[in-house]
Order: sequence, then C-alpha cells, then structure tokens
Amino acid sequence: MKHALVIGGTGMLAKLSIWLSENGYHVSVIGRNPEKMQRLLDQNLAQLTPVLVDYTNTSELAEQLDHVQQQNGPIHLVVAWIHANGTRVIPCLTQSLPRLQSWDLFHVNGSSSNLEDIKAKTAVPQYVDYHQIQLGFKLESGLSRWLTHDEISDGVIEAIRENKSKHVIGTITPWEKRP
Repeated sequence: MKHALVIGGTGMLAKLSIWLSENGYHVSVIGRNPEKMQRLLDQNLAQLTPVLVDYTNTSELAEQLDHVQQQNGPIHLVVAWIHANGTRVIPCLTQSLPRLQSWDLFHVNGSSSNLEDIKAKTAVPQYVDYHQIQLGFKLESGLSRWLTHDEISDGVIEAIRENKSKHVIGTITPWEKRP
C-alpha cells in the first residue's frame, strides 16, 4: 500500500485525506488542532494515522515523519498546505523522506503567491517530482467568492489524478475582482 502525507489535512484538505484513504493510500495527516483531527478520525477511516504536530517545529516534524514511516512504510506522495511561516518545512521533508525512491510533492499555495518565485526558491532534489497548486477564487454572476474546502480538495484531487505540474483551482484573473 502506498503511503501519503497530507500537511493541513484536517481543515480545507480533509476531503482529500478521506479520498486518498479510500483510493489505496495509507494517509498520515498532519494537523495542529485536536478537535479537527477528531472530526476526521470520526469518519472511521482504517487507513489513517493522525499526527498532531506544529509543522513549523521542524525537529518535532522530522521525528514524526520518521515515526510514521517506520509504522506505515516510506512516503510516496506529499500534499503540503504550508503557511508563509513554514519556510523550513520543505527542506525538512526532503531530508526526512526516502532518498532512494522518487516521491511526489504537491505544494499548495495561496492566491497571491508568485509560483515562479516560489519554485525558484524551493530547492528539491531530483528524486522529488514537484507540483504546484494555486488557490484562486470563483466568479459567479458578476460576484466573487473564495473557494470552499470541498472545491479546494476537489482541485487537489484533480491535480493528483492528472499529475499536473502546475494547477490553479478556480481563477486568479482578473485579480481586481478577487473577494
């Protein structure tokens, strides 16, 4: 069974965590909020390991990554929703995850992110297949709104299924129409 890691998998990516679990992955889910983690666990997913850790504490994150890999095998897929204060998370991942096999990193970014700049600053080894996902907004009947959690998860699922190197969920143009 393949092993997936979802950073931020109890909130806007909860539906993704469930989908991965139902589609052949053992899913290790990183979250900071015990109540959100419990709501995910209440789904009775057999193939899910909760990991309560603040990912900005990279020494604790590295320990947890080692633990879940010893428990569930090497990680093949990472979906990472990382806030701006998590600049050391991706280097921690590349140091902690297998180096003898390739693995996919789907990096979820906010609507105002400059993907080219982020990609240039994100050093990943050759064995990491790096994908970028940008969250946008929806235009409906002349009005704009932010994406729902389900729309975000569905967009990430689409990017994984189609192995997209770059994917925008919703739209980011025209920028002046954002909510």
